[in-house]
Parts: sequence; C-alpha cells; structure tokens
Amino acid sequence: MLNREIISTALPALNPNDPVYQALGLMADFHVSNLAVVADEKLIGLVAESDLLNVLDESIPLSQLENGFSKIAVHANAHFLEAVQKLNEFNLTVIPVVDKEDEYVGSITATDLLQQLGRLAGVNDPGGLIVLEMEQHSFSFSELSKLVETNDAQITQLNTWSDPQTNIFYVTIKINKFEIADIIATFQRYEYHVKYSFGEELYENDLRSNYDHLMNYLNI
Repeated sequence: MLNREIISTALPALNPNDPVYQALGLMADFHVSNLAVVADEKLIGLVAESDLLNVLDESIPLSQLENGFSKIAVHANAHFLEAVQKLNEFNLTVIPVVDKEDEYVGSITATDLLQQLGRLAGVNDPGGLIVLEMEQHSFSFSELSKLVETNDAQITQLNTWSDPQTNIFYVTIKINKFEIADIIATFQRYEYHVKYSFGEELYENDLRSNYDHLMNYLNI
C-alpha cells in the first residue's frame, strides 16, 4: 500500500493567510494536533497545535509563524510504512504527502495508518495470535512453521520486531485457528518463551489485559 492510496480526503489543509484561531478550530473539529499549511499547491510546512496554543494573538496569520513549521513529509509513491515511521518518530497525528515535484498531494492521519497496520498484521482475519520472545539468532521461520503445522494449523501472518534498548527479539504469529493451547504447549516444550497469546481458551478479562500489553509493546 502506497502513501497516495490512503490519503484522507476529508482532512483540510491550511493557507498561510489563515488566522491562528481558524487553525485551532479545524484541529479541534478533526481531532488532530497537526495540519499542513499549503500555498500555490506547494507544502509550506506542518503546524502543531502546541505551538499555536502559545500564541497570544490568535488573529494573526499563520505566515507569521512559518519559521516554526515542521518540514516533515512523505512521498506519494513510497510505502505507507515510511509514514508510520515518521509519525511515530516525531509524535505526529498527521503527515503531509508530496509528489516528486514536492507539490502537496494530501495528508494521512494516524487513524488511517493504524487501520493499514491492522490489515498488514491480519488483525481482522480469524484465528489466534502468539507473541514469542527470543534471541534474534534463534529465529527460524521454518522451525516455527513446522511446530505450528504439527498441530494441524498454519501461520497466516508473521511479523518481527527488535527492541533496540534490550535487544530482545519479538515474533508475532497469526494462526489460522483460535484453539491454540496445543500450539503454545508445543512452543514451550521446545523452550520458546510465549510472551502473549490470544485464543479461544482465554477468559474475557485475560484477553483485555493481554491486548493492552500488546498495544504497549507495539507502541501504538
């Protein structure tokens, strides 16, 4: 999925002549804390709500604050994971999209990107979810797949992530069935550390607790 394919058609852009109070009003209406400022189809920059709230005179035009605009943007034909990375790195709610001429194409919201990440991870697909914690050198897709298949199941999605602070390697596996107790037992028998699991055998309260832990782990 490319950035140009998930641009929000409803999200407005600001003009440098717009007053500060108008920008704040639009941010409140659309529940975002950033908006693109555009003139003559060119991206001027990205303005932040936190900067606007420090302005004493909210009637002044945004052009007077241009030196404080962020120049962060992504290209229209780049993969959407680039937008995810920049949104996370700079703690944004909106990321502008430009073409090869640096003309403004539109903006993507954090909600748009979260939905795409969910599709990428297969969260809407039926089945259980298992998160393993291991040393990166111990990771073997073929072995994990073999262990799952011995329990009459298949891996439908697999994603990996390494914590740069701890060097811990996480493997998130989506299974094509909800009954995963036997698969978990197999992993544990082969000395894999099951960090989280989501399947039919969990009680509702346990599922909510583990879900919250997983969202923290994904840093979403």
